[in-house]
Amino acid sequence: MSDSIPPGARASPSTARNRDPILAVLKPRLPASGAVLEIAAGAGEHAVYFAAALPGLQWRPTDPDLEALVSIAAWREHQGSPNLLPPLRLDAADPDAWPDAAFDGVVNINMIHISPWSATEGLMRGAERVLSAGGVLFLYGPYFEVGAQTAPSNLEFDLSLKARNPVWGVRALEAVKALAAAHRLGLEERIAMPANNLAMFFRKR
Repeated sequence: MSDSIPPGARASPSTARNRDPILAVLKPRLPASGAVLEIAAGAGEHAVYFAAALPGLQWRPTDPDLEALVSIAAWREHQGSPNLLPPLRLDAADPDAWPDAAFDGVVNINMIHISPWSATEGLMRGAERVLSAGGVLFLYGPYFEVGAQTAPSNLEFDLSLKARNPVWGVRALEAVKALAAAHRLGLEERIAMPANNLAMFFRKR
């Protein structure tokens, strides 16, 4: 994949740093072939990178923001991976508007802490509806954990998020797990990632 930025596309230094660690945990845990729905794909950098590295998966990026969709389309045209599908405008908080199709995986990276809790509720309800039996929901981002020492950087990050928007913030892992379980999504694996993030794999029962 070329790292030059095409016209209309956006780029983030954090994506350049985390895409390889995320891919390293995704690759052995997603099926070799099938369909993946990415919720809140943002600028599309993860989508274009993962689709190129996972050619057996049809990767469908989505986002509610029109500028993000323009960026995803620009990366897609620039990179040209045939399994990267056109982006869809989709709001995680409105799962009834999600595609009427079955997916083997749902991927959500760095959304839960920069959105209202209703987006996480919609994410779980939507994942329950679109995932095939045994399908995987992948979450990545920072979380607070009961019994675990919280990194000072995550405490500072939480305060900065709430200052920007009082309905944002780093979520309690137990609350996310409980919500997922209510939608037949059981946590199978928790993996510590760089920069005090977690990668979590849930499976639809």
